[in-house]
Amino acid sequence: MTPIAQRMDKHLALRLTARYGCEFLYPSMERRFDKHVHLLQTDGGSEFKAEFKTEVSLFCDRHRIAHPYRKNEQSYIESFNRTVRKECLGWQTYRIQDLP
Repeated sequence: MTPIAQRMDKHLALRLTARYGCEFLYPSMERRFDKHVHLLQTDGGSEFKAEFKTEVSLFCDRHRIAHPYRKNEQSYIESFNRTVRKECLGWQTYRIQDLP
């Protein structure tokens, strides 16, 4: 396990950064996808740049970045995000003290 993965002990963050995206990649891929997938698709968000880009190839054969403003590409991701927020997080707003 890398030093980044060892530091990953939370899942909520104050802001989405490339470092956070990279740190989240390790535990999420290990827990959910048995450490490897054929295709990993992300949007062009800042959390999927820099450190994330250098580490993502360890977990997938192909990393695809969806094109902005193409409804058929982004709609699936946005629909998934909405479902996670609604069903798993309960549309709740989290405060800084909730992070631990």
